[in-house]
Amino acid sequence: MGCCGSKENAPTPDVNGYRGPATGYPRQTNQQQQPNQFHQSQQKVTLPQIQTQTPPTRPQQTQQQTPPTRPVPDSILGKPFEDIKQHYTLGKELGRGQFGVTYLCTENSTGHTYACKSILKRKLVNKNDKEDMKREVHIMQDLSGQPNIVEFRGAYEDRQSVHLVMELCAGGELFDRIIAKGHYSERDAAKICREIVNVVHACHFMGVMHRDLKPENFLLSSKAEGAKLKATDFGLSVYIEEGKVYRDIVGSAYYVAPEVLRRSYGKEIDIWSAGVILYILLSGVPPFWAENEKGIFDAILQGDIDFESDPWPSISNSAKDLVRRMLTQDPKKRITSAQVLEHPWIKEGGADKPLDSAVLSRMKQFRAMNKLKKLALKVIAENLSEEEIKGLKTMFTNMDTDKSGTITYEELKTGLARLGSKLSEVEVKQLMEAADVDGNGSIDYIEFISATMHRYKLERDEHLYKAFQYFDKDSSGFITRDELESAMKEYGMGDEATIKDIIAEVDADNDGRINYEEFCAMMRSGTQHAGKLF
Repeated sequence: MGCCGSKENAPTPDVNGYRGPATGYPRQTNQQQQPNQFHQSQQKVTLPQIQTQTPPTRPQQTQQQTPPTRPVPDSILGKPFEDIKQHYTLGKELGRGQFGVTYLCTENSTGHTYACKSILKRKLVNKNDKEDMKREVHIMQDLSGQPNIVEFRGAYEDRQSVHLVMELCAGGELFDRIIAKGHYSERDAAKICREIVNVVHACHFMGVMHRDLKPENFLLSSKAEGAKLKATDFGLSVYIEEGKVYRDIVGSAYYVAPEVLRRSYGKEIDIWSAGVILYILLSGVPPFWAENEKGIFDAILQGDIDFESDPWPSISNSAKDLVRRMLTQDPKKRITSAQVLEHPWIKEGGADKPLDSAVLSRMKQFRAMNKLKKLALKVIAENLSEEEIKGLKTMFTNMDTDKSGTITYEELKTGLARLGSKLSEVEVKQLMEAADVDGNGSIDYIEFISATMHRYKLERDEHLYKAFQYFDKDSSGFITRDELESAMKEYGMGDEATIKDIIAEVDADNDGRINYEEFCAMMRSGTQHAGKLF
């Protein structure tokens, strides 16, 4: 299939749809096309004006309980090297590509199975390749927990490779299911479209532009007919910068929006790509096709959509209306992700459980934490880099509608509703009280970040040690009752009884103080099986 900027270079998928990871180079792409059946073709062509990105990595928690060592100079993830085999046993190969191999892996502590993509670091040839990989890590963290995004368990790095551990999706690629079935019923297509646009909606709400939506980048969670669709590849995704016009040509030829070809675009390109997928789901062929990439691009710029050929005469007017709105040439007039989800054809396709957003899940978990843990998270949040919290910053801005720098109860309720939450007023109030660490009735920026930031940041040893040092004022290696009281009073929280309760809860060896090992155990407790939430 035609491609202008996707990462993989003819990797071989196995029956589960996993491909060997690839990064940093243009993908060689296929041109031959039959008009009556959408399929992968054979002839390979490489475009010159390509921008590529790199596969996702999310740093995973380490098990050591001692203060961390400094990151190794040539580290990509910015943390000490770690042997993945301490935590996972690598099994059979699932797929192989130019830049690495995907394996079945088993978690040593639980016996649960996952997929592990191992990327050779020597393939990350320059600084941009490494930065691209780090950016994808941050994007995956921000989006983690969404039901239609593959769950990342973590990332490990040694001298040779970066290893990415993620949810195992045994149902294969959506692309393959389209080929096998030809086209779906309208009900099937509406369900798939809703899941794809849920991903777009989550991306845009978090200030992320995907830039490479296509069937190959979605896996099915299982082989069952009603399996959940999971977005797996965010290698070309970027954070949206206010006022910036994007000009680099990226994406895959059949799915690329006209404004990308004109080198002036924004997040609306993701809706166009989803619209192309919907057209294929309903008809089995792409709306714009030709014998070569130039022909495909010319057809996209022309914008003529065929609703006359079979099976379109038998497809509902409402479905065709949505396709037209998603494939509107002018991006300013194109339907938004929120409007797609409200479109009658999508809603009539059958009610699905609403999007249970990662933010909502994380805030629910935050509610159950003790006050010291919340305060430590706030300390960590204050020390995170701008890049690490970019998506959450966008979400905070979206919720803070009056631009006061704080989120009120009403703003939180409205913001969660926009994410698809169906919480009662009582539940929203409970979340508000949980996130409002200083108890002043509103959530400030740092409180919001600490309640919603991705759990991996909390698990990283350098962050835990920094937080421990904040409390351990005299660097004795212990947090004493006086030090805890001083820190909590500094943030206007915690009376004598609360402080006594915290020490009783955390002080495992009952010596009346908290050492680093006890502090780490507290920070990592209660969420062992909820990695996708925090």
